[in-house]
Amino acid sequence: MAAAVRHVRWSREPLAVCECAIVTTSPDARLLLITRTIRSFSDGFVSVLLASYLAGIGFSDVRIGAIATATLLGTAIATLLAGAYTDRLGRRRVLAYATLLAAATGLGLASTEVFVLLLLIAIVGTLNPSAGDVSVFLPVEQAILPQTVDPAQRTRLFARYNLFGALAAATGALFAGVPSLAHRAFEWDQIDVERAMFVLYGALALVNFILYRRLTAAVEVAGVGAVRAPLHRSRGTVLRLAGLFSIDAFAGGFVVQSILALWLFKRYGLSTGEAGAIFFAAGICTAFSMLAAARIAERFGLINTMVFTHLPSNILLILVALMPNVWLAVLMLLARQSLSQMDVPTRQSYTMAVVDPDERAAAASVTGVARSLSSSGSPVIAGALLAATTFGWPLVIAGAMKSAYDLLLLQQFRSVKPAEEIVAVEPAKSR
Repeated sequence: MAAAVRHVRWSREPLAVCECAIVTTSPDARLLLITRTIRSFSDGFVSVLLASYLAGIGFSDVRIGAIATATLLGTAIATLLAGAYTDRLGRRRVLAYATLLAAATGLGLASTEVFVLLLLIAIVGTLNPSAGDVSVFLPVEQAILPQTVDPAQRTRLFARYNLFGALAAATGALFAGVPSLAHRAFEWDQIDVERAMFVLYGALALVNFILYRRLTAAVEVAGVGAVRAPLHRSRGTVLRLAGLFSIDAFAGGFVVQSILALWLFKRYGLSTGEAGAIFFAAGICTAFSMLAAARIAERFGLINTMVFTHLPSNILLILVALMPNVWLAVLMLLARQSLSQMDVPTRQSYTMAVVDPDERAAAASVTGVARSLSSSGSPVIAGALLAATTFGWPLVIAGAMKSAYDLLLLQQFRSVKPAEEIVAVEPAKSR
């Protein structure tokens, strides 16, 4: 930890100039912001193209939902293994191996149209059908980030980490319109261009492989290879959080970006390019809400910020399904996206704050696995619902369940505060 802190040099001036400035000059933090950006860009265009590509090669809605489910299930298994062995094998090594798997995933997806093989690739690979980052990379990077910054700045760093990811994912969603543009402009076969995009996904993974190799030894915990239980003091807290997060994630599985794209295709007859433009705008709304989340959390606390920004977004999600035309539906969707992800940096920061440093990889993994496993069953149900009707039942179900999660989280964890919030409250009481 001390070694990581020595890499940090504080500069208040950039924060005064631009709220988007990075709060640490740690080389490791900068590398993780870059790798998150590249990975999120890739996930952004893949999550939009996946449904279009699978439909284009003749797959039914149920099969598309099954592949989306398989990606989430496979991610859950990989994340669980990462949590158990990351600090024994080394965080840099795990990240590097995962990027090689991502490269193989892109090449495999582009090389076959056989459903069983695509299902297998979805399970063992790193495909992400969601606009958010649910990959095996996330818990490892989450465990590293707090070591590169002072605790008082932790939430801001997580906000910037998610800001970079959201902006990149939005750009990737817009980039997903390239195949349809190429088809119209040059009469290229759209399916072939979409295959090339999956090859690009693999190539970008190799770029991240090179970057991960540049991480320093400061990202590791002391005593890599030790046999101490990954979770010890905070086991009960982490399991309770994981249980609650699983409710939110199961609900979120009904509205992963691939499913939302499929609903827009079926309900309003939008093209891939039009859907990509909508998701780009939604991603921009999401991105800058991350910075607001950090500021709100500093004033009202992490749990309050998570709950009271999430509840209104769930109401807006239900309204998306009830709108009579595409313009109003998109308006509600954009309003929802301006609030729905403000709980992401605060949730990550909170989880890392209430556990010991050597529990962080395991805590991020366990909560991540709970989210991935829970969300893995929802897309196939959503696909079946959309096969039966174009009404947005998946959106309504997701909004209702997410609201229940918010209320439970507030009831169970409002009094469990990170150390910096306790320190901030005590001087105020003394005055």
